[in-house]
Amino acid sequence: MTEHEVKPQLGGKRADAVVAALYEVSRTEAAEWIARGRVIWAQDRTQAKAQDSRAAGAAVKKSERLPAGALISVDEPEPEDLLKVEAVEDLKLLHEDADIVVVDKPVGVAAHPSPGWRGTTVIGGLLAQGVEIATSGAAERRGIVHRLDVGTSGVMVVAKTERAYSVLKDAFRERTPTKRYHALVQGLPDPTEGTIDAPIGRHPGHEWRFAVVEDGRPARTHYELIEAYGRASLLDIRLETGRTHQIRVHFSAMGRPCAGDLTYGADPALASELGLTRQWLHAVELGFAHPAGGEHVTFRSEYPNDLSEALSLLEG
Repeated sequence: MTEHEVKPQLGGKRADAVVAALYEVSRTEAAEWIARGRVIWAQDRTQAKAQDSRAAGAAVKKSERLPAGALISVDEPEPEDLLKVEAVEDLKLLHEDADIVVVDKPVGVAAHPSPGWRGTTVIGGLLAQGVEIATSGAAERRGIVHRLDVGTSGVMVVAKTERAYSVLKDAFRERTPTKRYHALVQGLPDPTEGTIDAPIGRHPGHEWRFAVVEDGRPARTHYELIEAYGRASLLDIRLETGRTHQIRVHFSAMGRPCAGDLTYGADPALASELGLTRQWLHAVELGFAHPAGGEHVTFRSEYPNDLSEALSLLEG
């Protein structure tokens, strides 16, 4: 059981919405947890109406409004229930040594298991290939020092030793690695080169989405134009921060969503014309100081077929 205090920004929301926000799962998944009795009150609800107080240990109902400051306990799924060791098609090893493994993550694969995700993961795929991974961090996130969205392909590094995990985790926290992406966005950004500096937080009205919000976490995205195709533009992007969905949110806020990214306002007609079933976004390059020797290393990932074909259609 893990105890949580309901933060002010979640105060007054339904229990299923609060649990969904705490664990980054869908409202449906959160409601299932609540229905199974996984979420209980951790203390008397003195913050709520006195005549409706409930003793510690009582089950929370999904439709209950949780007041700010209330304490709830959540029975999280066991890590072994989340982690599936399963071969991942098209998961390529770009580099492996005694300390790290660098992979080319295909689209549709999560970096690590999480509540609500039923698909394959980088961790499960590496273990299925017999790659040893550091055990540091949460059991289901072992070796993971940074992540890519399920719908984003490209280069990722995973730690194989505890020392490598510690060094790389600190490096990503201090933002010293260089993370470069290529994105195909709709239309032509104005200006064609610049920095988007806008805070990002959870979207106030849409589950699973993020947005530029006043009280969000700082987020900075640097970009420059590679090629303009008229209806869309290919950009080279460098992230200074690494917020969830950062590139997708920032360019959507500019009115230039990633082609194919229907979640953030992309044109479905253009997505269909280009054969895109996900956002055109690829982690093309990752550079960092090697955790063992300290030398700077850089790894690149080529475009997968679906993104290359979309570009060919634009060029044609």
